[in-house]
Amino acid sequence: MIRSVLALSVIAVLAMIFALAVGSVTIAPADIWAVLQGEGSLLHSTLIWDLRLPRTLAAFATGGLLAVAGALMQVLLRNPLADPYVLGLSGGAAVGALLAMLAGMGTLLISGSAFAGAMLATVLVFGLAHGTGSWTASRLLLTGVVVAAGWGALITLMLALTPSYKLPGMLYWLMGDVSYARTPWPALLVLALAILVIMPLARNLNVLARGSMQAAALGVSVRPLEWTIYLLASLLTATAVTTAGSIGFVGLIVPHMLRLVLGNDQRIILPASALAGGTLLVLADTLARTVIAPEQLPVGVITALLGVPTFLYLLHRSR
Repeated sequence: MIRSVLALSVIAVLAMIFALAVGSVTIAPADIWAVLQGEGSLLHSTLIWDLRLPRTLAAFATGGLLAVAGALMQVLLRNPLADPYVLGLSGGAAVGALLAMLAGMGTLLISGSAFAGAMLATVLVFGLAHGTGSWTASRLLLTGVVVAAGWGALITLMLALTPSYKLPGMLYWLMGDVSYARTPWPALLVLALAILVIMPLARNLNVLARGSMQAAALGVSVRPLEWTIYLLASLLTATAVTTAGSIGFVGLIVPHMLRLVLGNDQRIILPASALAGGTLLVLADTLARTVIAPEQLPVGVITALLGVPTFLYLLHRSR
């Protein structure tokens, strides 16, 4: 467990150094170290402190948030296809955030609106899937897909009614763009607190992954644990959407691939998902801002281009 987390931590640090070094102006690792120590040239200091480091940390935090949220949803539903994007949580958070942006609200209110939208999506999906009987994983996934389509229609309606001068920023935000992240610290704080909260529950999550009836028989308080997962997944998704817009496939692919390599122990998967998801989005964002430089692509485009073939491969492999 410790070796896997340490290895992923080293890879994450190397990915961040690579992101700081690569760009329109290449910065050598020695120069990066000098800037971090308070030395170095004014150009390098401005590039790192004002541009690249905040963006890199925001990308890492967003990827970690989405991956952990996906891992929690997959444990809850005992289905590797579950993630905030598929279940409509990202769509609900995006609708809430866009409404706040259209109303001219501040960053804090945008975050609160995104969280409210994610919670509303959670209530809708699980309420509709439950119906008059108990829900199944397939029924829940199907309900999530339908609700996500409904959020997509609302987003399209809002874009059609939005003044033209606001459209470019909103469209880039919806496609997932880390360049619009104002500060990475709230997202990093939420990610760290979520890991601290969920790690003591990892053993119970391992039992819950085998089924709610077995978990209840072994003394696990199933309902409080499930609602804790609902709330945490909604909070993580809302924070990620508020930070960098709607980014798909990270919460779906990362936990699934880690389980193939590391097994299904949540004591390993949860911190590993935070590190691997953050590393993936840091590398994807670096590729997005350098592949057609000086133009930049939304990072959501890169994750989709990487996620679709990876997901199809995983489906083919599991068959």
